[in-house]
Amino acid sequence: MTTPPATPRARRVTVPGAPAARDDLAGAHYASAFALPVPRAGSPTAEQWARAVFEGAPAPLRRFLVLGWTLGLGLRLGPRTSPRHVLGWAVSDAADHSLTLTARSPLVAAHNVVAVEDTRVLWATFVRFDRPAGRPLWALAAPIHHRTVPRLLRRAARDAASAGETTRGDGRLP
Repeated sequence: MTTPPATPRARRVTVPGAPAARDDLAGAHYASAFALPVPRAGSPTAEQWARAVFEGAPAPLRRFLVLGWTLGLGLRLGPRTSPRHVLGWAVSDAADHSLTLTARSPLVAAHNVVAVEDTRVLWATFVRFDRPAGRPLWALAAPIHHRTVPRLLRRAARDAASAGETTRGDGRLP
């Protein structure tokens, strides 16, 4: 019996200049990015990655995420079943190889940019503090974010590799 290849790890990387220069992201007080190596051929779209990462997470983890976003950060999420939302995050910008998810609260505005590049998928997060209380609130959430995003990326890649297919009929990774 052969052992399947190890799933590469998502690593924290420098936030790329292109997303950071966008008008809607330029005022961010916090930015971080994680990259996961992916095969070139047949790579899923940015939307498929976003859905696999958030919506493909195990149910208890999805509940934890939504509670953290809504109760912890106060983010206002949309309908989780809407095609214009990913686990409640609004799809605010979609291009061929990137997708931007947006959620706001009275204290912060948050954006997750998912970009599929030649040999990696990049997940960049931008947070703007709209009120002074947003900064200490995000300071509490940031360590959880730094641990969760790379694990969610890796889990999505592992699930896709173990299924042996690129996509499912509903647009998510297998």
